Amino acid sequence: GIRTTAMLAADESCLDSSELEHAARCYDMINIKLDKAGGLTEALYLARAALELDLELMVGNMSGTSLSMAPSFVIAQLCEIADLDGPLLLSSDRIPGLVYEGETLARIPKELWG
Repeated sequence: GIRTTAMLAADESCLDSSELEHAARCYDMINIKLDKAGGLTEALYLARAALELDLELMVGNMSGTSLSMAPSFVIAQLCEIADLDGPLLLSSDRIPGLVYEGETLARIPKELWG
């Protein structure tokens, strides 16, 4: 067989915790997207369950505004990789929005939460 050091990540193959058991047999990493997981509570459950199975984590997004992206920052604290660039892909974002410095999410303005 072919040997590789490449890590395989489940993206659309593991949307929520109901798909984790199967994904854990096929992948090294789970890409968690709050939009597809069903929200922050399920995403946290999925993240903790995946970590218990020694899987690595990534948090991704579906090109939402800063307000929809901000809860993903909670999941990002558990992840090896955070892809939270959704607001940068929009023609306009809400104000105030997330603050980016190059490739880094610099801060979440307290006004973002209302």
